[in-house]
Amino acid sequence: MSEWRDGTARLQCQGWRRLLVISGTTQWSEQQAAGLMEQLPGDWLWVGEPSHSLQSCAPSAIRTLLGREFRHAVFDARCGFHAEALAALSGTLQAGSWLLLLVPEWDRWAQQPDEDSLRWSERDAPCATPRFIQRLQQLIQADARAVLWRENHPLILPVAEAVPQWLPDDGSLQQQILAKLLHAPPGVQAITAARGRGKSALAGMLAAGWPGHCLVTAPSKVSTEVLAQFAGDAFHFIAPDRLLAEAALHQPGVDWLLIDEAAAIPAQLLHQLVALFPRVLLTTTVQGYEGTGRGFLLKFCAALPNVTLHQLDTPLRWAANDPLESFISDALLFDDRVVEPLRGSIGYVALEQPDWVQQPARMAAVYQLLTSAHYRTSPLDLRRMMDALGMHFSAALQGDSVQGALWLVDEGGLSAALSSAVWAGTRRPHGNLVAQSLAAHAGQVDAPQLRSGRISRIAVTAALRRQGVGQQLVAGCQQQAQELDYLSVSFGFTQELWQFWQRCGFQLVRIGSVREASSGCYNAMAILPLSPAGQRLAQRASQRFERAGAWLRRQLPAEELPLATHCYADIDEDDWRELAGFAWAQRPFGASLAALGRLVCQRPCALPLLSASLLAQQSTAEVTTQAKLSGRKALLAAQRQEAQQGLVALDRQLAARWRQWLNSLQ
Repeated sequence: MSEWRDGTARLQCQGWRRLLVISGTTQWSEQQAAGLMEQLPGDWLWVGEPSHSLQSCAPSAIRTLLGREFRHAVFDARCGFHAEALAALSGTLQAGSWLLLLVPEWDRWAQQPDEDSLRWSERDAPCATPRFIQRLQQLIQADARAVLWRENHPLILPVAEAVPQWLPDDGSLQQQILAKLLHAPPGVQAITAARGRGKSALAGMLAAGWPGHCLVTAPSKVSTEVLAQFAGDAFHFIAPDRLLAEAALHQPGVDWLLIDEAAAIPAQLLHQLVALFPRVLLTTTVQGYEGTGRGFLLKFCAALPNVTLHQLDTPLRWAANDPLESFISDALLFDDRVVEPLRGSIGYVALEQPDWVQQPARMAAVYQLLTSAHYRTSPLDLRRMMDALGMHFSAALQGDSVQGALWLVDEGGLSAALSSAVWAGTRRPHGNLVAQSLAAHAGQVDAPQLRSGRISRIAVTAALRRQGVGQQLVAGCQQQAQELDYLSVSFGFTQELWQFWQRCGFQLVRIGSVREASSGCYNAMAILPLSPAGQRLAQRASQRFERAGAWLRRQLPAEELPLATHCYADIDEDDWRELAGFAWAQRPFGASLAALGRLVCQRPCALPLLSASLLAQQSTAEVTTQAKLSGRKALLAAQRQEAQQGLVALDRQLAARWRQWLNSLQ
């Protein structure tokens, strides 16, 4: 074991962290890990399956570690490979640390079902992920600075490199930014950096050095350890949702709101917080757990007035050219640098999942472009793009340079029985995001049966936007999808985005009544029909959306949304179907809103609870309090009973027929 101690001492002198992959049977792998944990002093955080380690963490809880530091860690990937958790864990390790990666037996790994695939594959059982794992294996074997220790194979440690002793960065750039912040006028300041660059420490220094009062907020308090350490007595933390709810109590006298890991907070909440205080500092991680900080800047900061951007590039907690950071960046394609436009015409090509093997550089460029444009694109999406079923891609090329990219996902093909259950609200199987939502929320019971393609992501480099490249990508997708019934897209509604999809030929068929947490916008869905069946679906869905517009507008009176103003009073066949689904099945209140409104206006009998929600527009809390109900569920059950009474009073025979039809679906 002396060679391990000597190697670890060299790592400390070099200021580096290193990856050790242990591949073998369960017992053998655990024995090797236990031996190293015993010989090398450190924290030895264990991430993965429960272990005997003093400190352990489930991969799903990894965001609670943001901002903390550890010496040495084990990442147990023998049952499943949680890529985002590995990235986050690597950012917590100090210089001189080993990251032990436990993986299955080498020759079986790529074909072994991966438990993590349940998060992203849209399957009911774990599946093998050969493209991702084989690429990972190639990177491990090609990396001279990573150590691969396989059962029944000789262990070869890296040759000691002649590297100067590490002198930690003096933090001069940090101090320059701090000086600017300490004299900053009111406005928003944003700092982006990869992990280990000192942005949380910088926020803490600002709190400690500011003569007035600063408040700190973050996705979780435990992730602010570093910030708190540098802030000292000036550290005053309050959770984001509580801060918003108690804004009147906290606003007076506060000069700065410091929002650590801002990109992990829902955009709508972030917008509200930024508006509350005279000065706001946002810090966010490039290559973060949720996605990319660069995408965060594009989406969020671009919409704010008076924003000053800062970037920290030099690592403080480890040396430059760190072996572990380099490996993680290569493995998870974290290099999302801006693509420069070239001279020459643009060509368009279709790409499929086998191209991850046949054209890996081109597929990597597609993923990196999508990452740079969409904050929520993350390593989970990389895994889905590689190994989930029904993924298709296209790219706009200048020479070999990817200037635009589109990602299409197969949807539909569900049985009539399952589609009816989705419509009735009794089933919600994995996948088919828009196809199922068209049934569950837009009332189109046959939408999941039809074959469709959902445009999951589309991106064009900044220099080529507004030149028709995105429209050409969609047009090419349309040409290749002639065997489908329709294309669909789901997006956070803005006028600019809707105008783009409208130019591409899409028809708006739904706008939700609740803002998305990720974008702060109302969710919109649009479809582009490709077949006669798709045309009929689009016509029905558009007509229903038209008839619902006035009632949705009542819920969102201040919003600039393309909603109809005419109030339709008649109850048509679609309304009867919707009302029966609400009354005697599990259709959601929001989906049935317009039909329920028309029922209430008909006044077939007393409907006090529905009237309170729809005509008086009282909140759920107000209605439940006045009716002395226990809560939201009790109110919904009572409103379903009212709808039953209203339908029977309106037309007993017709109500009986629709109830019989519902029973036939079961």
